Amino acid sequence: MSIDFLKNADPAVWEANKNELVRQNEKLEMIASENFTSLAVMAAQGGVMTNKYAEGYPGNRYYGGCEYVDVVENLARERAAKIFSNAEYVNVQPHSGSQANMAVYFTFVKPGDTILGLDLSHGGHLTHGNKMNFSGRMYNFFAYQTRKEDGRVDLDQAKDLAQKHKPKMISIGASAYSRDWDYAAFRKIADEVGAFLWADIAHTAGLIAAGELNNPMAHCHVVTTTTHKTLRGPRGGMILMGKDFENPFGVTAPKSGRVRKMGELLDSQIIPGIQGGPLMHVIAAKAVAFGEVLKPGFKDYAQQVKLNAKALCEALMTRGFQVVSSGTDNHLMLIDLRNKKINGKAAQLALDEANITTNKNSVPWDTESPLLTSGLRLGSPALTTRGFKEAEFKLIANWIDAIIKAPEDEGIRKKVRGEIAEVTRKFPLYPELLKGI
Repeated sequence: MSIDFLKNADPAVWEANKNELVRQNEKLEMIASENFTSLAVMAAQGGVMTNKYAEGYPGNRYYGGCEYVDVVENLARERAAKIFSNAEYVNVQPHSGSQANMAVYFTFVKPGDTILGLDLSHGGHLTHGNKMNFSGRMYNFFAYQTRKEDGRVDLDQAKDLAQKHKPKMISIGASAYSRDWDYAAFRKIADEVGAFLWADIAHTAGLIAAGELNNPMAHCHVVTTTTHKTLRGPRGGMILMGKDFENPFGVTAPKSGRVRKMGELLDSQIIPGIQGGPLMHVIAAKAVAFGEVLKPGFKDYAQQVKLNAKALCEALMTRGFQVVSSGTDNHLMLIDLRNKKINGKAAQLALDEANITTNKNSVPWDTESPLLTSGLRLGSPALTTRGFKEAEFKLIANWIDAIIKAPEDEGIRKKVRGEIAEVTRKFPLYPELLKGI
């Protein structure tokens, strides 16, 4: 739909959208959890399905008139299943990754149960046991960490903690960890203590879908993800199981008395458990994005994401930056800035003034507060979508180095902004939309 509709109806909101389009074009988007969707994904999300209430699931809704939203939800589920090893169970209704995770908690464990997950300050996620989050408030969490010597997840520590605390569930997944996961090894640990194994692949789902990272589907009881980030779809969540199975809790169907499948329990936790009507316009956009993932070009994209991340990582290390784990297997890297005598917040602000968008991030054994941090997280997905390759990412390393060396030097900032402008003009983002402003 034409953006003229918005311009004429609400100039203030149109102006903010226009400025955001300009910002996304002029700045280097280095936040690892962000990406740029296709125009087709945005068109689906902005379409008429935003008008439709559809509580329930395809073929079993609480409302009439759902025949076409059923089509798109079934397409989204079928495509997602194909992407992820012909998964037997898919739920595309979670509004976010956090809500997908909440449904897993409410299905697989009870409040007060013990869970083992990756420490937030070692790359973990807020919903994996942080005390400020519902997960940390409702469940008894213990955290495994990364090793000091190499920055990689400490499997021996995870095993020892599992043997000691006997968790009901073990979570795998991170928001700032640059290495691949050994899902088979974690499944062995889980089986030894009788725990469920859950993988949150929100950051790496696109790379896993393309076969560029290890696949958790055969090893984990349940998998959650977001649908943006490396999947390059709309903002939302999803739950998958490689194999659905009868629940071990004795929950039965009220009429037949049969033992209900875990997929049924997950469905009922999404609705009516924690959500009401699904966002059908977002689900339509998910279907479009999953269709894009199934096209051959997506694997090329995923491979380039990794190549670009590696090029940036190596270029930064040659300039004396300390990369946690000394490298990357995926789309991101975590920089420990303590040897550069600048904290994460100051670095983020200085880089933003130079048109490089990043985010501060805690590092393992951080000596700064979470509001300042000692680290910076960088990612390659968004700029790879724009067409950047290794040469451009090596230039980015030069610019980051220049700014971090003199974070308050406006002359250097101006020089870097000018050089960035020359590069970004070669890789316009949404040129069809730029014509309209």
